[in-house]
Amino acid sequence: MKLDEAIRLRIKEVIKEKNISLTALCLNSNLTPSTIFDFMYGRSKNPSILTIKKLCIGAGISLHEFFNKDYFNSDEDVY
Repeated sequence: MKLDEAIRLRIKEVIKEKNISLTALCLNSNLTPSTIFDFMYGRSKNPSILTIKKLCIGAGISLHEFFNKDYFNSDEDVY
């Protein structure tokens, strides 16, 4: 799995776990919805770590919790 695919998957998991919409997550994170929607729909690649950190704050989780998934720890196809 490519890194951008893994990040998209994790964002989808987070909004499901927190029972919030992607728009609500963006607003809670002080990010414009277009920033995340462009990434989620493949119009942009590889969000910055600052963007991911803001998403984590908006979701009430740490960066460790965000990246603590087996698919981030695999060296296979992640680049």
